[in-house]
Amino acid sequence: MPNNSITSLPEWAALQNHYEETKNTTVHDLFQGMDNRFDIFHKEIKGLLFDYSKQRVSQKTMDLLMSFARARDLEGWREKMFNGDHINLTEDRAVLHIALRGSVAKSLMVDGENVSHFVRDTLKQIEHLSNLIRENDEITDVVNLGVGGSDLGARLVCNALCDHADGPRMHFLANVDGHKIARLLTQLKPRNTVFLISSKSFGTLETMVNAQTIRAWFIDSYDESKIPQHFYAISNNINAVHAFGISKDNILPLRDWVGGRFSVWSAIGLPIAISLGYSKFEAFLAGAHAADMHFRDAPLEDNIPVIMAMLGIWYNNFHGMHAHAILPYAQDLNHFVPYIQQLDMESNGKGVTRDGAQIDYATGPVIFGAPGTNGQHAFYQLMHQGTTVIPADFIAVINPSHDLDKHHLNLLSNALAQSSAFAEGSENAEEPHRHFDGNRPSSMFLLDQLDAYHLGMVMALYEHKIFVQGIIWNINSFDQWGVELGKKMAKPIMAALETKEVPEGLDSSTSALTHIILKKFIKN
Repeated sequence: MPNNSITSLPEWAALQNHYEETKNTTVHDLFQGMDNRFDIFHKEIKGLLFDYSKQRVSQKTMDLLMSFARARDLEGWREKMFNGDHINLTEDRAVLHIALRGSVAKSLMVDGENVSHFVRDTLKQIEHLSNLIRENDEITDVVNLGVGGSDLGARLVCNALCDHADGPRMHFLANVDGHKIARLLTQLKPRNTVFLISSKSFGTLETMVNAQTIRAWFIDSYDESKIPQHFYAISNNINAVHAFGISKDNILPLRDWVGGRFSVWSAIGLPIAISLGYSKFEAFLAGAHAADMHFRDAPLEDNIPVIMAMLGIWYNNFHGMHAHAILPYAQDLNHFVPYIQQLDMESNGKGVTRDGAQIDYATGPVIFGAPGTNGQHAFYQLMHQGTTVIPADFIAVINPSHDLDKHHLNLLSNALAQSSAFAEGSENAEEPHRHFDGNRPSSMFLLDQLDAYHLGMVMALYEHKIFVQGIIWNINSFDQWGVELGKKMAKPIMAALETKEVPEGLDSSTSALTHIILKKFIKN
């Protein structure tokens, strides 16, 4: 065990001893004789309730977890982020997605630039361009071209709040798979469509292949001289954007202190303002700002993202539970799980510490899930009776945007019943196949309503949870070198498929598969 490992800390040892003492204590046991357990183990902020009373924790557990967080200097690292320190050590960058929602000092300077002034100017651009597009009666469709962080966040928000949309139809194109773009283009008329190309480098493979195909289609179907009126870019590579034909007035900038998966609050959120209106985008930012202030100001013991994170530490590192389910009981949140999946697994799926040492403990969990009640008919069987125990987050909305009360009450009753069933189980000694152990931990988020403000709040709470876990695990949550490796290796293989010359140095399997594809690809 490395001497500098977090496993050598006395706080780790205290938690390990506590786990040994309590590993046979069930959620049912914890509720017995404690009528006020819910009162103690839930928190509320501005239309959001977080209940963690069905977790396998006592007050002592939470005290030990918070002592561990303090031993890892969580509060100090939190201040470093808000102060603009370069906590993304491998890329020597600040981490300031929080600045995009007005949550840093107005005088904060990073790399010689006033951060708040940059954010203010970008928001003015978003407001101006979104209004320009929304007020153009000829524009019926908008297509966002991006992938990963340039796609998932805006896609989530536009879909989740579709009942509030009053702008052009919004389409999202991410995958380089040609089937998607081929079908999409049959639905569009170039003179009635605006295209948003979201790529910080303006060189992301999937995005630029799709963009070049759309550009060629636009020219063939309409008029190359009209590109400046129909194409917009969110990018830092101004020269490449100009070469593409996009005018300078249609370029929105990004900064290196915002990572892709944290960028929905930036100009990457332009689709949200176009679809919902700029005031809704402002409400989205305001909800995230409220979460930021709660994260920064609330004591650790009352801090929702800190509690979320430390519960994950408890299960992942001491119970050996290495997966986490997110279960939104709201069909409009059907893109929420993929968004959080990228946010979490790309951030904390790391095997070395910030200083490059190999890690001897578990880090980021596998994130999965699906909207209820669909998920109940997919993977809940394993969650109820399987040998793998998977902690879960339920997310439910009290007031829907429709008037089908019976539907909604059925939905809510299922959310409450499933969380109770996970905790309590059901004894059946005579029919073992109908026996449920229970003791499956879960939390419940209750939102007063699903609107821009509360969606922004929930998304920001998960961001901060992931930040906390990265600090505890001593990893850099803000790089993604594993993503870059696959991109790098694809380039020579792509060249081989185009030139029909398979390069040396490929492993025997990849080489053989490349030869088979070249032989059978009909259009060759």
